Amino acid sequence: MISYQVNAAIQVLPTPGKPGIHPYDIVDKAIEAIAGMGIPYKVCPFETVVEGTYEQIMEAIRLAQEACYTAGAESVITNVKIQTSAKEDVTIESKVGKYE
Repeated sequence: MISYQVNAAIQVLPTPGKPGIHPYDIVDKAIEAIAGMGIPYKVCPFETVVEGTYEQIMEAIRLAQEACYTAGAESVITNVKIQTSAKEDVTIESKVGKYE
């Protein structure tokens, strides 16, 4: 069992179900769902990076996908990258803090 904080990069690529819906509007709803979880996150140009327990990360992925469908997606491709460690927390700050 993974007991340390983990990082994940979540990218949703929705296909709108109706004309006139822009994919960015659907992605915005996925980001809102992640933000509503109260876990640390960072929106990047191609993905949103999240930090939390392994279970929270899996829930963030599920909520992001559900938000896409609620916002009008017909289908969603979700790309996920997860970093875990057997010895320490993996944090957003440890990766990019020196650049901000």
